Amino acid sequence: MKIFVAISLVLLLILLIQNKFRPSMLFGGLAGIYYVFDFISLKDWTSSYTNSSLLVLVLLLVVSIALEKTFLIDYFSKFIIKPNYNQSLVRLGIVTASFSAFLNNTAVVASFMTILKNNKHHLPSKLLIPLSYIAIFGGTMTLIGTSTNLIVNSFVVESGLDSLKMFDFFVVGLLITFFGVITIYFAQSLLPSYPNIDNDIEEHLVEVKVMPNSSLIGKTIKENKLRKLEYLFLLEIQRDDKVISPVSPNEIIEANDRLVFSGDIKHIEIFKTIDGIELCGGVDIRKLDLVDAIITPESTLIGKQVKEANFRSKFDAAIVSLKRGSLGISKIGEEVLHSGDRLVLAVGKDFYTRDNLAKNFYILSNIQQNEKISNYKSIAIIGGFLSVIFFSALSVFSIMKGLLIFLALLIILKVLNLQEIKRRFPYEIFIIVGSSLTISKVVMNSGLATDLASFITSTFGVFGVFGSFIGIYLLTLFLTEIITNNAAAALSFPIAYATALSLGVNPYPFIFAVAFGASASFMMPYGYQTNLMVSSLGGYKVKDFMKIGWIVSLVYSLTVIVFVPLIFGF
Repeated sequence: MKIFVAISLVLLLILLIQNKFRPSMLFGGLAGIYYVFDFISLKDWTSSYTNSSLLVLVLLLVVSIALEKTFLIDYFSKFIIKPNYNQSLVRLGIVTASFSAFLNNTAVVASFMTILKNNKHHLPSKLLIPLSYIAIFGGTMTLIGTSTNLIVNSFVVESGLDSLKMFDFFVVGLLITFFGVITIYFAQSLLPSYPNIDNDIEEHLVEVKVMPNSSLIGKTIKENKLRKLEYLFLLEIQRDDKVISPVSPNEIIEANDRLVFSGDIKHIEIFKTIDGIELCGGVDIRKLDLVDAIITPESTLIGKQVKEANFRSKFDAAIVSLKRGSLGISKIGEEVLHSGDRLVLAVGKDFYTRDNLAKNFYILSNIQQNEKISNYKSIAIIGGFLSVIFFSALSVFSIMKGLLIFLALLIILKVLNLQEIKRRFPYEIFIIVGSSLTISKVVMNSGLATDLASFITSTFGVFGVFGSFIGIYLLTLFLTEIITNNAAAALSFPIAYATALSLGVNPYPFIFAVAFGASASFMMPYGYQTNLMVSSLGGYKVKDFMKIGWIVSLVYSLTVIVFVPLIFGF
């Protein structure tokens, strides 16, 4: 059993790194396999999905939909940008960290990043990475600040320990935020200086198909004046399985050629003057409605080829352009979609009415926005949410009970409706966390966690309990840079808990090592959803995150390693 579990976890890790399958499929599938092989009972398997911390996480994500509709984030977003960069950076730190301590990090970053992208005073590349990092810092300050903290707490409760309280994270999280913002402030020269373009949708690769009745056929590139298109440059021709690049002015156009242009997509209307071509996906160039979007980490599109994703039937849309970071994709139909991919979609009338938009896309521009509710309702909603936090912190009632009452009031007052809740329900996180709890039980029961704990203590134990603590933190830090933060917490927790038990010490410092370590994703854009979001919008490369991320990660890690043992004690 132990060997089988070890091999299955290695395979899980490899598949998570490859990012070809949705994490919910991988975690849910592995939990199901463990049940089939009688590694866990049906009762223990199903009880994982009714864990109190998991239910709190789900409730929190649902009620945050209402908070997104208030004036709160929009109001403070106007407060951030000032002509002086240092002043803007400090304001960004204060506002973003404060919101991220209590609201969903993804919602905070999604609300601020377009404003930062379009600001007139500073390069967006100097602000978007700090936005993501500071949202991570702020999320570490409270139990509900990030899904990672709630996921770790679900493991704590499942292990029979007392649940973590709302502000158990606060002192260390506040120190992380303080030192983190200072580090970004003094290391700002390490941020890239990419020139800004005065439009959300910058240069992209755009593919058009030459129809059999086109007047272009049989004529050269020069004769068709395709070299003289302002703002768009003919990069290559895809003919059957052959790619012609660079394209000679004397190249003759044939039927069904796919012409790939590079340029500013806001001038795509130029194609309307060219006879007999259509955009990929059969889009009518004369009726263009473009939407700029990023694929979410919870999207059902992840791992699918574009030509298999059925964009037309699912979303009434077709992909005009696809970018991954700063890389433009030319053969769109053959590409496998990843979270964080940036798409320019040509959409039909039904696109705006589809229920699955919020789950699959972060919309950046040119879409009907949700109407903001009135100021009076906004104040009532914000006050109600803060009351839930305040009274649960005072133990007047549990946070679950408070959130349930709050959600019921939101539905009664018609701020939220059941259809909206169904559309935005965090199925992906629910399955991942519930399955992770099941996997954790199997890892503990099989004895594998104890063996891995022995390895940690033997390797780092020469430095005593403190050395083992550092070993657990470094393990979690490594995992969160190569897989998602929630997956890193799920894999690290049973090892951390077993390590504390084997040493006979207080388990909470090791638990917080996992919680803080799982949020410490700064050197790669893949480990944390906010990094993915700003990576696509800012056109960042991996090296941009590594260049400043290593020093931020170092300061973050030193803060955790020094202060967690001092505050919680072994």
